[in-house]
Amino acid sequence: MIRLIVAFAFLGLNFYIYNYFAKDPVIPERRSFDEFPIDIEEWTCRPETIDETVEKELGVTDYLLCNYLNEKKGWFATLYVGYHESQVREAGGGSKENSIHPPAHCLPGSGWSIVADDTVELDVPGVPQRETLVKRLKIAKGPHRQIVYYWYQSRGRIIARDWKKILHVGFDRATRNRTDGSLVRFTIPVLHDDDAAAEEIFHSLAPSVLSRLPAYVPN
Repeated sequence: MIRLIVAFAFLGLNFYIYNYFAKDPVIPERRSFDEFPIDIEEWTCRPETIDETVEKELGVTDYLLCNYLNEKKGWFATLYVGYHESQVREAGGGSKENSIHPPAHCLPGSGWSIVADDTVELDVPGVPQRETLVKRLKIAKGPHRQIVYYWYQSRGRIIARDWKKILHVGFDRATRNRTDGSLVRFTIPVLHDDDAAAEEIFHSLAPSVLSRLPAYVPN
């Protein structure tokens, strides 16, 4: 009930902000993901592209999709970062919605079931703030298992929860004329039911990525 009240309150606030504020949105300068380094220490990126229809549905301005391989250790992980320069509807009341899609909502549609859903502290170097709670999912499809870490990285914040992301978008729209933001997602396969090995892979790759992100995801 409390979340429902907060949601309705936010809708009212967002309507007010839409009509009286943020007429000239601020779009911060950033580097294109085309410039993101292919090699990061012992990791090499094998870039992929998203289907044009899916890209349009996501509403991203720019994105990075890398299959990272650490050949020395035989480790593999997939990184997706989707950047949105704006998270508001198109002018004129168009139907196109540019808000970031929560992965937990999309995974079941692609055949993956969520086995575990936790909010955990991100204990890696390179984060832009002290409050570093992120989402950690364990997902399954048939015999396959994966660990997924994801969060919203927006205007200098790392945010785990969907409702909190929405509130920050509304607040920053009113006070800073900014609604830009990104979804950061790491996906690591779990082999032989060894969750600890998947965690080790994430904690090896994540610091190297996070230290480079601010040039592409503006604070």
